[in-house]
Amino acid sequence: MLSAWVSVVPQLPQDTVRRADSEAEPESIPNKLRTVVIDAGHGGKDPGCVGRRTRESRVVLKLALQLGRKIKREMPNVRVIYTRSTDHFVELAERSAIANRNRADLFISIHCNASPSSSRVYGTETYTMGLHKTQGNLDVAKRENNVILQESNYQQTYKGFNPNSPLAHIMLANYQHAFMGSSINFAEKVERSFRRHADRKSNGVKQAGFLVLWRTTMPSVLIETGYLTNPTEELYLMSEDGQEQIAGAIFKAFAQYKEEIEAGG
Repeated sequence: MLSAWVSVVPQLPQDTVRRADSEAEPESIPNKLRTVVIDAGHGGKDPGCVGRRTRESRVVLKLALQLGRKIKREMPNVRVIYTRSTDHFVELAERSAIANRNRADLFISIHCNASPSSSRVYGTETYTMGLHKTQGNLDVAKRENNVILQESNYQQTYKGFNPNSPLAHIMLANYQHAFMGSSINFAEKVERSFRRHADRKSNGVKQAGFLVLWRTTMPSVLIETGYLTNPTEELYLMSEDGQEQIAGAIFKAFAQYKEEIEAGG
């Protein structure tokens, strides 16, 4: 049962990067966005979805590091922590645990999408935790959650969650995230920024049950930056210009969100 899952957070090796120059920030400043955790999906033995020329784990690692560099450069008082900064495997539970241990103010999980039915499907979409409204949303969540099958102790870690079961996803998606409003707020800014600053087709803000978001104790989103199964979009996501535009668009959304919450909005 879902209620029985909430407790196990394994301690696994990972390459968290800390920013020493933000440690002295006064903790008493209200609404301050001090720490962001950037999660490059998949990695190591888990390639994620695969296109004709590249794999998801490689593309999203570059995007995550590029986004982190932009934040560090433009906002030196913000602590940037990566769930991984190299091509290695990190369990889903550990990714959210990294964010929780570091008391992150925002969790951004970066992914690439895939369509098994058509190579013509393209565009971006950003997910928050919640109940899926379409079979397509459920399929994305099932694909991203399937990675736990590569974890040696997933049955214990996720207390019997079956990533192939639609019912299990409905139960997971019904979990009420305390930061739903803030998560949707940031997700909307990301999709708007993709349209305005990267000239991407936005498929909108969506909801589904993602294990990587479930245990986070802060606003959190999962960004699908485009379809690797679409040859044109795959080339765009592989290119330096494309990665610069995608990372830049997420950064602009982050800057707007940070300004808004620190102003008390």
